[in-house]
Formats: sequence, structure tokens, C-alpha cells
Amino acid sequence: MRELKDKELMNIEGGSNWLTASFFNAAARAMDTLMNVGRSLGSAIRRAFSGKVCSV
Repeated sequence: MRELKDKELMNIEGGSNWLTASFFNAAARAMDTLMNVGRSLGSAIRRAFSGKVCSV
């Protein structure tokens, strides 16, 4: 393996891109979680104001 010169080192491009399948999967799961929390909160508010709350 040979050593690279400074000029060659300046031309190296690469690395990991942040737009990966794992990123999109995590974003989709986060959005799904937020939607579920909103749906549950909305249902709880609607049941509380309509008076149809189950007694525990």
C-alpha cells in the first residue's frame, strides 16, 4: 500500500450519507408514533367531553 500525497488526499470524497434506509425507517416509526399519540389523545378528549367515560 502506498502513501498518498497531499494533492491526492484533497481529492478524496466519500463517507456515509445521512439519507439511509435506517433513517427513513426511524422517521416513519416516529411519525406513526406521533399519529397514535394524537389519535389516543383526541379520543380521550372526545370521550371526556361527551360524558362517555368508562368507570374503572
